[in-house]
Amino acid sequence: MEMTMGTLVTIVLLTMALILGGYFVRQIFSGATTSIEGIDQAVKNEINKLFSDDDTRKIVVYPPTRQIIIKKGTDNLGFGFSIRNIQEVNDKFSYEISAVELSCSDNFRLAKADDLIVLGKSRSNIELPPGTVMDQPMFVRFDVPETTPPCNIRYQIQLYHEGKTPYSPPVDVDVEIKSD
Repeated sequence: MEMTMGTLVTIVLLTMALILGGYFVRQIFSGATTSIEGIDQAVKNEINKLFSDDDTRKIVVYPPTRQIIIKKGTDNLGFGFSIRNIQEVNDKFSYEISAVELSCSDNFRLAKADDLIVLGKSRSNIELPPGTVMDQPMFVRFDVPETTPPCNIRYQIQLYHEGKTPYSPPVDVDVEIKSD
């Protein structure tokens, strides 16, 4: 079989494009089930899309699977969420995030799981006009030391308005701690 140089170059380029395309598709879809590093415009757009899908939602978590995978020894990874005021008046909101369940060894307690959250554990006085969504979603960051055992931890986001009046049912987010 004889092939021209142009045919060989075309085959090589198409193979490279196929490999790169597969890599980028994998990266895009794995981002929905793993931790996010920060709130960028794409995450904000996805949060707004999730709100637009259901106009009764009071809170949206990204990634929408509410399942986060973090490797031991990693920090500054986590999840984002946003609040919507569905009321007809201005309101001030607050939230608290705490560990409620875990599958770790006996010496790792809920208090230690709470300590893995380094930023975004709670906030108060988030003022929202009626019918609006937060301009900047909240980002909850974790710092998972190498000494943390591999396990699953369920965190609960509790929203309040007007002080300590519950605004919505608690929302769960599952964090899976993996070793290398």
